[in-house]
Amino acid sequence: DNSMSKAQLDSVLMRLEKLGDPKAVEGMARYGIKSARAYGISAPVLRKIAREIGKDHTLAQQLWSTGVLEARILAAFIDEPEKVTEKQMERWVTDFDNWAICDACCSNLFDQTSFAWTKTIEWSPRKEEFVKRAAFALIAALAVHDKKAEDKQFLKFLPIIKRDSTDERNFVKKAINWALRQIGKRSLELNRIAVQTAKEIQKLDSRSAKWIAADALRELTSAAVRRRLKKKKDPSDKRQ
Repeated sequence: DNSMSKAQLDSVLMRLEKLGDPKAVEGMARYGIKSARAYGISAPVLRKIAREIGKDHTLAQQLWSTGVLEARILAAFIDEPEKVTEKQMERWVTDFDNWAICDACCSNLFDQTSFAWTKTIEWSPRKEEFVKRAAFALIAALAVHDKKAEDKQFLKFLPIIKRDSTDERNFVKKAINWALRQIGKRSLELNRIAVQTAKEIQKLDSRSAKWIAADALRELTSAAVRRRLKKKKDPSDKRQ
């Protein structure tokens, strides 16, 4: 079985290498996607490969350990959330070296594990840039994907968002803003509380906080978002 999985790993890596585009690597770097090893393959292409492979926890671990950016994104796409351990999440999160791998793991894998809710709280005070980003990317992903979660489960994130909104690092502040906006788009009630939180953040003496608040308020108070949330609240309003 080991030789078979080794052969599968080799064939996937060969395929990734063939698809690589050095120009795309340069383009990615301009968007802040820098990695020790990257081939320059777009996410849609990686998703297509992931669909062909199917779910495979063992292969995901092997792909991750190569250290190649695209192999790691592929690992996030094919891993099986129910087999992911807390130890694995801790190992992977400290390997994050750019926002793309961080968001791919948080939005496609970590948010479906049973540890998602606790990790947001555990990672948010951490100092490492992409571990901290992971906390807020995970909050954003849960707000979008966890349809069963109750509104009140998201309330505990708002003080954390406020607390960390003075972090001036670009990739952290963008994830904090993302988390605040996604919470505020979940329901009318959460929208009201998220807007209130954004107004409190706006008063903080920090350029980062002021940007996070202004950008979130622009979206959360927009007519389009309000309209969508009102529709969501009143199912009888569904137009045929």
